[in-house]
Amino acid sequence: MNDDINLERRRSPEPPIYGPEAFEGMRRAGRLAAEALDLMVEHTKPGVSTAFLDKLAYEFGRDNGAYPAQLNYRGYRNSICASINHVVCHGIPNDKPLRDGDILNIDVTYILDGWYGDTSRMYYIGDVPRKAQRLCEITYESLMRGIAAVKPGATTVDIARAIQTYAEAERCSVVRDFCGHGLGRVFHDAPTILHYVEPSYSVTLQPGMMFTIEPMLNLGRPHVKVLSDGWTAVTRDRSLSAQFEHSLAVTETGYEIFTLSPKGLDKPPYGG
Repeated sequence: MNDDINLERRRSPEPPIYGPEAFEGMRRAGRLAAEALDLMVEHTKPGVSTAFLDKLAYEFGRDNGAYPAQLNYRGYRNSICASINHVVCHGIPNDKPLRDGDILNIDVTYILDGWYGDTSRMYYIGDVPRKAQRLCEITYESLMRGIAAVKPGATTVDIARAIQTYAEAERCSVVRDFCGHGLGRVFHDAPTILHYVEPSYSVTLQPGMMFTIEPMLNLGRPHVKVLSDGWTAVTRDRSLSAQFEHSLAVTETGYEIFTLSPKGLDKPPYGG
Protein backbone atom coordinates (compact mmCIF):
# COMPACT_ATOMS: atom_id res chain seq x y z
CA MET A 1 0.00 0.00 0.00
CA ASN A 2 1.02 3.60 -0.45
CA ASP A 3 2.90 4.98 2.55
CA ASP A 4 0.83 8.17 2.30
CA ILE A 5 -2.14 6.29 3.75
CA ASN A 6 -0.59 6.70 7.19
CA LEU A 7 -0.13 10.47 7.20
CA GLU A 8 -1.99 11.39 10.38
CA ARG A 9 -4.72 14.01 10.38
CA ARG A 10 -4.38 16.91 12.77
CA ARG A 11 -5.25 16.42 16.44
CA SER A 12 -8.38 18.27 17.50
CA PRO A 13 -8.09 20.99 20.16
CA GLU A 14 -11.14 19.51 21.92
CA PRO A 15 -12.34 15.87 22.05
CA PRO A 16 -14.47 15.18 18.96
CA ILE A 17 -18.04 13.99 19.48
CA TYR A 18 -18.93 11.15 17.11
CA GLY A 19 -22.29 9.87 15.93
CA PRO A 20 -23.77 6.49 14.90
CA GLU A 21 -21.77 6.19 11.65
CA ALA A 22 -18.54 6.49 13.60
CA PHE A 23 -19.65 3.86 16.08
CA GLU A 24 -20.24 1.43 13.20
CA GLY A 25 -16.83 2.20 11.71
CA MET A 26 -15.08 1.79 15.03
CA ARG A 27 -16.83 -1.50 15.73
CA ARG A 28 -15.43 -2.92 12.49
CA ALA A 29 -11.92 -1.56 13.02
CA GLY A 30 -11.85 -2.57 16.66
CA ARG A 31 -13.08 -6.07 15.96
CA LEU A 32 -10.44 -6.58 13.30
CA ALA A 33 -7.68 -5.50 15.69
CA ALA A 34 -9.06 -7.87 18.35
CA GLU A 35 -9.20 -10.71 15.82
CA ALA A 36 -5.52 -10.10 15.01
CA LEU A 37 -4.63 -10.50 18.68
CA ASP A 38 -6.74 -13.66 18.83
CA LEU A 39 -4.75 -14.98 15.88
CA MET A 40 -1.51 -14.47 17.84
CA VAL A 41 -2.54 -16.85 20.63
CA GLU A 42 -1.50 -20.04 18.83
CA HIS A 43 1.80 -18.49 17.71
CA THR A 44 3.04 -16.86 20.93
CA LYS A 45 5.24 -19.66 22.24
CA PRO A 46 8.94 -20.33 22.85
CA GLY A 47 11.07 -20.27 19.69
CA VAL A 48 8.80 -17.94 17.70
CA SER A 49 10.22 -14.52 16.82
CA THR A 50 8.40 -11.22 17.18
CA ALA A 51 9.40 -10.51 13.56
CA PHE A 52 7.25 -13.48 12.56
CA LEU A 53 4.34 -12.10 14.60
CA ASP A 54 4.83 -8.73 12.92
CA LYS A 55 4.59 -10.33 9.48
CA LEU A 56 1.50 -12.22 10.58
CA ALA A 57 -0.20 -8.98 11.67
CA TYR A 58 0.66 -7.21 8.43
CA GLU A 59 -0.69 -10.06 6.29
CA PHE A 60 -3.86 -10.39 8.37
CA GLY A 61 -4.60 -6.68 7.98
CA ARG A 62 -3.82 -6.75 4.25
CA ASP A 63 -6.09 -9.74 3.70
CA ASN A 64 -8.93 -7.91 5.44
CA GLY A 65 -8.57 -4.57 3.68
CA ALA A 66 -6.81 -2.77 6.53
CA TYR A 67 -3.44 -1.07 6.99
CA PRO A 68 -1.34 -1.19 10.18
CA ALA A 69 -1.32 2.32 11.64
CA GLN A 70 2.11 1.82 13.22
CA LEU A 71 3.76 1.03 9.88
CA ASN A 72 5.66 4.16 8.70
CA TYR A 73 4.19 6.19 11.57
CA ARG A 74 6.86 8.80 12.35
CA GLY A 75 9.47 6.49 10.86
CA TYR A 76 8.44 3.30 12.67
CA ARG A 77 9.06 0.37 10.32
CA ASN A 78 6.85 -2.38 11.73
CA SER A 79 3.19 -3.34 11.91
CA ILE A 80 3.04 -4.09 15.65
CA CYS A 81 4.84 -3.14 18.81
CA ALA A 82 6.16 -6.20 20.67
CA SER A 83 7.27 -5.49 24.23
CA ILE A 84 8.94 -8.27 26.23
CA ASN A 85 9.46 -8.49 30.02
CA HIS A 86 10.99 -5.15 31.16
CA VAL A 87 10.05 -3.36 27.92
CA VAL A 88 7.22 -1.00 28.84
CA CYS A 89 6.01 -0.23 25.30
CA HIS A 90 7.04 0.37 21.68
CA GLY A 91 9.26 -2.70 21.52
CA ILE A 92 10.52 -3.25 17.96
CA PRO A 93 9.97 -6.73 16.49
CA ASN A 94 13.12 -8.70 15.69
CA ASP A 95 14.37 -12.19 14.86
CA LYS A 96 15.30 -13.17 18.41
CA PRO A 97 13.24 -16.20 19.53
CA LEU A 98 10.83 -15.79 22.42
CA ARG A 99 11.96 -17.72 25.51
CA ASP A 100 10.12 -19.87 28.02
CA GLY A 101 9.00 -17.63 30.89
CA ASP A 102 8.75 -14.40 28.87
CA ILE A 103 5.73 -12.14 29.03
CA LEU A 104 4.90 -10.29 25.83
CA ASN A 105 2.68 -7.35 24.98
CA ILE A 106 1.48 -7.09 21.38
CA ASP A 107 0.02 -3.72 20.39
CA VAL A 108 -1.78 -3.47 17.06
CA THR A 109 -3.76 -0.71 15.39
CA TYR A 110 -5.52 -1.10 12.05
CA ILE A 111 -6.89 1.61 9.80
CA LEU A 112 -10.07 0.20 8.26
CA ASP A 113 -12.13 2.46 6.01
CA GLY A 114 -10.48 5.44 7.71
CA TRP A 115 -11.25 4.32 11.28
CA TYR A 116 -8.56 3.36 13.81
CA GLY A 117 -8.92 0.22 15.94
CA ASP A 118 -6.22 0.17 18.64
CA THR A 119 -5.67 -2.56 21.24
CA SER A 120 -2.98 -4.48 23.08
CA ARG A 121 -2.83 -7.64 25.12
CA MET A 122 -0.34 -9.65 27.19
CA TYR A 123 0.78 -13.19 26.32
CA TYR A 124 2.48 -15.84 28.45
CA ILE A 125 5.36 -17.56 26.68
CA GLY A 126 5.59 -21.11 28.01
CA ASP A 127 5.84 -21.53 31.79
CA VAL A 128 5.65 -18.01 33.22
CA PRO A 129 6.67 -17.24 36.83
CA ARG A 130 3.83 -16.46 39.22
CA LYS A 131 5.04 -12.89 39.86
CA ALA A 132 4.79 -12.15 36.13
CA GLN A 133 1.33 -13.70 35.93
CA ARG A 134 0.23 -11.63 38.91
CA LEU A 135 1.48 -8.42 37.27
CA CYS A 136 -0.53 -9.19 34.14
CA GLU A 137 -3.64 -9.99 36.18
CA ILE A 138 -3.39 -6.71 38.11
CA THR A 139 -2.80 -4.74 34.91
CA TYR A 140 -5.85 -6.24 33.23
CA GLU A 141 -8.00 -5.57 36.29
CA SER A 142 -6.69 -1.99 36.38
CA LEU A 143 -7.77 -1.50 32.77
CA MET A 144 -11.24 -2.86 33.43
CA ARG A 145 -11.66 -0.72 36.57
CA GLY A 146 -10.68 2.31 34.53
CA ILE A 147 -13.22 1.40 31.86
CA ALA A 148 -15.92 0.85 34.50
CA ALA A 149 -15.50 4.51 35.54
CA VAL A 150 -16.52 5.73 32.07
CA LYS A 151 -19.95 7.34 31.84
CA PRO A 152 -21.40 10.72 30.85
CA GLY A 153 -20.54 13.35 33.43
CA ALA A 154 -17.57 11.44 34.83
CA THR A 155 -14.09 12.80 34.20
CA THR A 156 -10.73 11.56 33.01
CA VAL A 157 -9.58 11.88 36.64
CA ASP A 158 -12.18 9.27 37.63
CA ILE A 159 -10.58 6.86 35.15
CA ALA A 160 -7.11 7.61 36.48
CA ARG A 161 -8.15 7.26 40.12
CA ALA A 162 -9.75 3.86 39.52
CA ILE A 163 -6.57 2.58 37.89
CA GLN A 164 -4.01 4.11 40.24
CA THR A 165 -5.85 3.26 43.47
CA TYR A 166 -6.14 -0.41 42.60
CA ALA A 167 -2.66 -0.81 41.08
CA GLU A 168 -0.84 0.79 43.98
CA ALA A 169 -2.91 -1.15 46.54
CA GLU A 170 -1.57 -4.26 44.80
CA ARG A 171 2.01 -2.95 45.12
CA CYS A 172 2.49 -2.12 41.45
CA SER A 173 3.53 1.26 40.06
CA VAL A 174 1.78 3.19 37.29
CA VAL A 175 3.93 4.44 34.42
CA ARG A 176 3.63 8.21 33.96
CA ASP A 177 5.49 8.64 30.68
CA PHE A 178 2.74 7.26 28.39
CA CYS A 179 -1.01 7.65 28.27
CA GLY A 180 -4.20 6.77 26.47
CA HIS A 181 -5.57 9.01 23.75
CA GLY A 182 -8.57 9.93 21.70
CA LEU A 183 -9.04 8.16 18.38
CA GLY A 184 -11.53 7.70 15.60
CA ARG A 185 -10.37 9.06 12.26
CA VAL A 186 -7.17 10.29 13.93
CA PHE A 187 -4.64 7.92 15.52
CA HIS A 188 -3.81 10.15 18.51
CA ASP A 189 -6.51 12.70 19.22
CA ALA A 190 -7.99 14.53 22.20
CA PRO A 191 -8.62 13.72 24.99
CA THR A 192 -5.45 12.56 26.72
CA ILE A 193 -6.20 9.70 29.13
CA LEU A 194 -3.82 9.65 32.08
CA HIS A 195 -3.61 6.49 34.19
CA TYR A 196 -2.59 8.34 37.35
CA VAL A 197 -4.31 11.22 39.10
CA GLU A 198 -3.25 14.68 37.96
CA PRO A 199 -5.95 17.05 39.30
CA SER A 200 -4.86 19.91 37.04
CA TYR A 201 -5.94 17.89 33.98
CA SER A 202 -9.58 16.87 33.96
CA VAL A 203 -11.90 16.42 30.97
CA THR A 204 -15.61 15.77 31.48
CA LEU A 205 -16.80 12.76 29.49
CA GLN A 206 -19.65 13.18 27.01
CA PRO A 207 -21.52 10.66 24.84
CA GLY A 208 -19.74 10.24 21.51
CA MET A 209 -16.19 10.69 22.84
CA MET A 210 -13.82 7.91 21.73
CA PHE A 211 -10.46 7.04 23.26
CA THR A 212 -8.12 4.32 24.45
CA ILE A 213 -7.38 3.32 28.02
CA GLU A 214 -4.03 1.50 28.20
CA PRO A 215 -2.39 1.37 31.64
CA MET A 216 1.22 0.23 31.91
CA LEU A 217 2.18 -1.16 35.31
CA ASN A 218 5.61 -2.07 36.65
CA LEU A 219 6.55 -4.49 39.41
CA GLY A 220 9.23 -2.03 40.48
CA ARG A 221 9.39 1.73 40.27
CA PRO A 222 7.45 3.67 37.59
CA HIS A 223 10.47 5.27 35.95
CA VAL A 224 11.12 4.64 32.26
CA LYS A 225 13.91 5.34 29.78
CA VAL A 226 13.82 5.24 25.97
CA LEU A 227 16.66 3.37 24.27
CA SER A 228 18.88 4.74 21.52
CA ASP A 229 16.56 3.41 18.79
CA GLY A 230 14.20 6.22 19.76
CA TRP A 231 11.25 3.88 20.36
CA THR A 232 11.86 1.11 22.88
CA ALA A 233 10.84 2.20 26.39
CA VAL A 234 12.14 0.08 29.28
CA THR A 235 11.90 0.17 33.07
CA ARG A 236 14.90 1.94 34.56
CA ASP A 237 15.22 -0.69 37.29
CA ARG A 238 14.67 -3.55 34.80
CA SER A 239 11.57 -4.70 36.66
CA LEU A 240 8.81 -6.44 34.71
CA SER A 241 6.17 -4.32 32.98
CA ALA A 242 2.73 -5.15 31.55
CA GLN A 243 0.03 -3.37 29.57
CA PHE A 244 -3.50 -3.96 28.32
CA GLU A 245 -5.42 -1.63 26.04
CA HIS A 246 -8.95 -1.25 24.70
CA SER A 247 -10.56 1.30 22.38
CA LEU A 248 -13.95 2.45 23.58
CA ALA A 249 -16.57 5.19 23.42
CA VAL A 250 -18.76 7.00 25.91
CA THR A 251 -22.44 6.15 25.37
CA GLU A 252 -25.61 7.72 26.79
CA THR A 253 -25.59 5.17 29.62
CA GLY A 254 -21.93 4.24 30.05
CA TYR A 255 -19.45 2.91 27.52
CA GLU A 256 -18.96 0.58 24.58
CA ILE A 257 -15.70 -1.33 24.11
CA PHE A 258 -14.79 -1.76 20.43
CA THR A 259 -11.85 -4.16 20.84
CA LEU A 260 -13.22 -7.04 22.90
CA SER A 261 -11.99 -10.44 21.73
CA PRO A 262 -14.67 -12.23 19.68
CA LYS A 263 -13.34 -15.48 21.20
CA GLY A 264 -13.22 -14.25 24.80
CA LEU A 265 -9.40 -14.20 24.76
CA ASP A 266 -8.98 -10.78 26.36
CA LYS A 267 -6.43 -11.92 28.96
CA PRO A 268 -4.09 -14.86 29.53
CA PRO A 269 -3.90 -17.74 30.15
CA TYR A 270 -5.46 -18.62 26.82
CA GLY A 271 -5.24 -22.39 27.12
CA GLY A 272 -3.94 -24.88 24.59
